Parts: sequence; structure tokens; C-alpha cells
Amino acid sequence: MPCARLRRAEAKRWLRLAGLLMAAMAAGEAAGPRSSSLVEAVLACSGRLVEKEGLGPRIVRLSCRVEELKDEVCSMINQRYVEFLPSVQTAKDLKSQIEELSGSIDQLKARIENEVQHDLNVAIAEFAELKQQLERDTLILTVLKQLQEFDAALKQFNALLAQKKYVPAACHLNKARRNLKIMESRQGFELKILKALSRELTVQTQNIIYLLGQDWEQMAVWKLPPSKELSSLESATQTELHLCTVLPKEDVAMGPTVGAVLQAFAVLGELRSKFKQFGQLLLKHILKPLISHPSLRLSLEEQPDVVTLRFESLGSDPGHPSPAEVFAKVKVVLKILHKYQLDVPLDHCVEEKNNTRLILSKELGNVIWKDLSDCLIHDCLVHSIPNNSSKLGQYIEVIKATEEFEKALKDMQFLNEDSTDLLMYARNVNCHFANKKCQDVIVAARNLMMSEIHNTIKVTPDSPVSLPKLPDPGAGDQLKSLATPDSVRKQVPSLENEARLSQHTFSFPACRISDSVQKLMALAYQTLQEASASTDQCCIQLFYSVRNMFHLFCDVVPMYHKENLQKLPQLAAIHHNNCMYIAHHLLTLGHQFRGRVCGGTATFVDLVPGFRKLGTECFLAQMSVQKEMLLERLSSARNFSGVDDDDNYSAASRALRQVVHQLRRLGLVWQDVLPVNIYCKAMGTLLNTALAEVISRITTLEDISAENADRLHALCQVLVEEGPRVFVPLPEDLQNKPFQEEVPVYVHKWMMFKELMLILQASLQEIVDRWADGKGPLAAEFSPSEVKNLIRALFQNTERRAAALAKIK
Repeated sequence: MPCARLRRAEAKRWLRLAGLLMAAMAAGEAAGPRSSSLVEAVLACSGRLVEKEGLGPRIVRLSCRVEELKDEVCSMINQRYVEFLPSVQTAKDLKSQIEELSGSIDQLKARIENEVQHDLNVAIAEFAELKQQLERDTLILTVLKQLQEFDAALKQFNALLAQKKYVPAACHLNKARRNLKIMESRQGFELKILKALSRELTVQTQNIIYLLGQDWEQMAVWKLPPSKELSSLESATQTELHLCTVLPKEDVAMGPTVGAVLQAFAVLGELRSKFKQFGQLLLKHILKPLISHPSLRLSLEEQPDVVTLRFESLGSDPGHPSPAEVFAKVKVVLKILHKYQLDVPLDHCVEEKNNTRLILSKELGNVIWKDLSDCLIHDCLVHSIPNNSSKLGQYIEVIKATEEFEKALKDMQFLNEDSTDLLMYARNVNCHFANKKCQDVIVAARNLMMSEIHNTIKVTPDSPVSLPKLPDPGAGDQLKSLATPDSVRKQVPSLENEARLSQHTFSFPACRISDSVQKLMALAYQTLQEASASTDQCCIQLFYSVRNMFHLFCDVVPMYHKENLQKLPQLAAIHHNNCMYIAHHLLTLGHQFRGRVCGGTATFVDLVPGFRKLGTECFLAQMSVQKEMLLERLSSARNFSGVDDDDNYSAASRALRQVVHQLRRLGLVWQDVLPVNIYCKAMGTLLNTALAEVISRITTLEDISAENADRLHALCQVLVEEGPRVFVPLPEDLQNKPFQEEVPVYVHKWMMFKELMLILQASLQEIVDRWADGKGPLAAEFSPSEVKNLIRALFQNTERRAAALAKIK
């Protein structure tokens, strides 16, 4: 068994070796001749043919030996494993022979790699150097060829330019420019001559542009007014434009055409700049005057190769021109340009980009259309938008005229097919109507807010309201009630209260407001009425414009009239009335338009507190100013002390007279301006301030003699007599008597002041009687300490005074 395993292992090893050897021999057979020829070529290049002749036979002998060895191995394997003939010794011999042969092959391979590889590297280096030399020579040849092309192009350019063949000349100039750019773009290859060539190219370019510009100026000749101070209408009437299609030469032959000049500009890349200059003049002196001035009429004088455009004025401008008239005038100008300068024959030019045909009218249209369309919109179409929604149906004529105008421009190729700027603006008339209406509303409202406040009108509950008539919100309910049978109505008990409120219960009180404020409210009603008859989007915009108008009032009026509102009491009172008047209407403004504006959600009630606060704060600020003035006048009364002295008495009397004069003057200013109740409250508050100051000064005196008491009583008598006379809210004196009789209602300190006057003239017993154990009229106005202080100041310290003081508690 061990011997058998040993034999099987030995057999497997020899089989692997035999397989490797057979593969090596097969590879040798396949590459033998070629390998021999390759080695022979390499050795021939290296000059070692003697050694090559020694290698060849050796390789042949090795190949033969390999063949013999292959046959012996196959025979041995066949005998050992097929015929089962053991031959271990033979296998060992074969192994040693295979190893010897393998070593010989390795030596030969190493020799070939070392000697042949060196020769290959040398050959590759020489080849690379030759390749670089060839590339440099090729580059020099290419540059020389481009220099030759550049020179030839410039020669042809000069020859053609002398003949005024502008288009081919421009093409050759562009060809020279391309050659120069290619030469300048080559890295590592720079010629000093390139700078000179570049300068020459620039000179020639400017030369042809100058010649083209001269010819173009003769083909489009402008005659403009000499003075820039003329009005646009006068300037237009002195403007002329002469357009030529061809220039005559000195001989009989015709010169360059306008198409050749413009096409040459296009080839040189200068057409847009030339059209830009021409377009600016065209817009300023031809198109814009035609759009802005309806009285201008275009006058044409046509000859075979030239046409002259002039203006004639038919008088002063009647107003904004209609779009149809403007479009017709503009089309005439563009048709003339198209006929004489833009729709002209063009030469074939290889310089046209992407082989597309040059369209001169399209090029000019791209330059001027933006400004022209803006001018048509702002100076023509904007003014054609109706101010009333009832005229929106007539605007279809404007839309149709705009559509025809754009189509005419597209037919002349001034516009691209997808350009619809004017038509889109005209078709969006509802939005523009809303925007214009909103803008007009805000501008009108702002002008009213900045007008004078003192221009007033009288508003009363019975005065007619100059506002648009609105449908009765409850009309439908009334119709239903009328349709109810009488028998049914008799059976239903009436829940109506017999006592009815006055028809003026919720009316705004009689007063004066600014005329501008009434116009402002009328504007709000008219705008909302317009909104109720408009589309939904327009309705929303107009509704919010009215709201913005009232917000603007709160911002503009207090700031714009700030100084006058602080200094002038009358304006403060009028501003107060204005704010209350607006707030009064805002309460019901949204309700009156319910169901017709913003789906019934329109309201202005949220603005009411702001307006009331605005009016109240302004009037209270003026009241504070008047109070400070009254107190300042009373401060000169020397605290009403020592009035037995003539100087002190005169100072106190003068102070009280100034107070009365101020109140009277203020009453005249506010008379018939403020509502009656507001007037009485305001005057009562100011008079009360004066009385409170006088009472405070007198009650704090520590010693009042009998003479001082008499004089203080006389001074107080001035206020008692003159005080009621300031309550004159109405112009007629008879109507003011009820308000003068109700002075205690508006002046809280009035009864206290009269009690003070009684104390100044009363005895101790009279004072005690009016106190009446804290139940009398004196106790209702003064505190016990104040009465005691007055008694101590008026009377000497006696037992009777002590008894009287004891009763005051």
C-alpha cells in the first residue's frame, strides 16, 4: 500500500511537469519564426551578427531537443500509466534533462532582454527628437501660411474698399482678424510682428468704419432745431429727416446702397451701436412727439431715391390722443423706414452667423422696441383706460387697434412673432382700470388732506347730504311685509313701542367740518359704489384703496398741519369735528355696501377708535395749552394776598380780566364750530380750571382783613358775572340763555365758588347756619378743615370764634 501511494504521487508530479513543458514547446512553435526574425533584426541593428549566428543554431538545437524530450516523456508516461511499466530511473533522467533545458532557456531570455532592450530605448529617443522637430517645422509652416492669408486678406480688403464694395471688404477684414487671433492664441510661439499686424488691423477697421459712417450720415440726414430751449411741440415742427437708399458716385455709376452700408456694419459688429444712435434720435424727435402731441401731423415728400419726413402742427394739443390715431402715425413712420432703408437688397456674405439671413428691420426693432412700447403705454394707453367701469365695454376698440398695430409691425419684421407686450397690456384693462382708479383715489384723497382745514361748511342733522344714492338695504323686507295679507297682520299682536326715538337720535350733531373732509367722504362712497359694479378683483382693490385712504388721513393730516393744529384753537376744533365726522360714517359705511363689496365682509368699524382717538388727542392737547395760559395769567395775581393794597388789587383784577378775555375770545373762535355739548364741556372745563385756581389761592390765605375780604368778594364777583357769558355756543343770544343758566352743570366748582363768596361776606353765625351740622350747602362744597381755615383767617380769636369752630366738624 505505501508503495502504491508513493507511485501515484510521483506520477501526479511528473504529469504536471509534462504539462508545463508541452505548453512551453507549443508557444515556441507558434512564435519560433517570428521570434527568430525579431531577434535577428534587433541584433542586426546593434551590429552583433556573429553572436546572432551563434544563437540561431542553438535555438534550433534546443527546439529539436525539446521535441525529442516531448516524445520520450509521452512514451514514458504511456508506458508507466497506460501500460503500467515502472521506469522510475528513466523519469529521473528526464527530470534532470528538463531542468538543464529550462536553465538554458532562461539564460537565452535574459541575454535577449538586456541587449535588445537597450537598443530599443536608443531608437525611441531618436524617434521622439525627430517628431518634435517635425512638429516645430509644421507649426512654422502653419504660421507662415496664416501670415500669407492675413496679408492676402488685407490686400483684397484695400482693393475692395477703394471700390466701396463694403460687404466683401468687411468679410476679408474679418478673415484677417481671425487669422491674427489664431496666431496670437498659439502658446510658446510669439512673433514681434504680431503687434504691428494688430495695429494695422485696428487702423484698417477704423478706416472702414469711418467711411461707412460718412456714407450712413448721407443716407440718414437729420435737421434738428438749433435751440434746445424750445418746447417739444415747437422742436418737432423744426425737425426733418431725409432718407436715401443709394449714394451717387462722381461718375454715372451708382454708389453704395443703404443695404450694403448697413450690412457691412453688421459684419463688423457695429450695426447695433449705429442703430442705437439712430433709434435714440428717431424716438426723441419723431416717434415720441407723435405719441405725445395729437396736433402733430406727419408730412412726407417722396422722390425716387429719397424721402423727407416733416411735422406740421394743427394747433394746440386738445388732450390725450386716442390709441388708434397714435398707432396709425407710428405705422406711417415705420413703413417709410422699412421701405427706404430696411427692406433693401443685401449681398451674400459668408460672415453671417449660422448662415442666417440678416433682417435689418428686426435689428432696429430690437433696439427701439423697449423704449417705444414703454412710451406707447405711459403716454397713450394709460390715458385711454376709462375712469368709470361703465366704459370698460368700449375698450374693446382699443384692444382691436393694438392687435392690428402689433400685427403690422410683425409683418414688417420689426417684432418677433412671440412679442405681445402692448396687446397684453391692453387686454389686462380690468387690472389697469383698478390700479388707475386706486391711484386716482389716493392722489385725490391726499390732495384733499393737504388742503386748508379752515375752509368749512355747516353740517346739521337736517342738512342734505351730498353723497351718492344707495339702494335701501331693507327694501326686500318691506316688499315682503307689503305682500302679507291684512287679515294675518291683524291677528299678530304688535310689539312696537308707541314711544318713538327722535329722527335725529343717531344723527351727527350740528357743527362745522372742513369742506375737504366732506369731499373725502363723498369720494369714499363713490369709490365703493364703483367697486360694487366692478369685477371681483377690481372690487377688492378699490375696497382696500378706500381703507388705505383713511389710513393715509391718520398719517398725513396730523403731520402736515401739525404746527397750525398746535397754535390755532379753531383748527384744533375743526380737526376734532373732522375725525368724529369720519368715524360717524365709518360705523355704517361697510353696512351700507354689505352683500355688494367683498362678498359682504367689507367693514370699516375697526377704524372708528383710531379716528376718535386722533380727534380727541388733538383737542385735549389744545385744551391743555389753554389751561396753561389761564394758570399763567392767574399767576400774576400775587396769590390774591394783600389786596387792600392798590397795586396788589390792580394786579389781581387785571389777571381776572385777562382770564375772562381769554375765555370770551376762545368762545368766539369755537362758537358755531364745535357741537353744542362739546363746546359747553370745553368752556366749562376751562372756567372750572380758573375758579379752582382762585379758590385754592384764597383758601390758603392765613389772614384776611375785612377790607381784604370785601375786595376779594369784588374780584370774585367779576367771575360770577362774566363766567356765564362765555357759554355762547350759538350765534343768536336768545338761544344761548339755557346754556348760561346751566352753568353749574358744566362748571363743577361753580357752587363752591359762590359759597366762598358768601363766606367772605358772612358773619360767624351765618357760616355756622350754612354749615348746618355738616348738612348745609356749605358742607356740600367745603371740608371742615377748609371752613375752619377760612374762619381763622377772617375772624379774630374770640370765644365766639372758638364756639363756631367747635360746631364745624
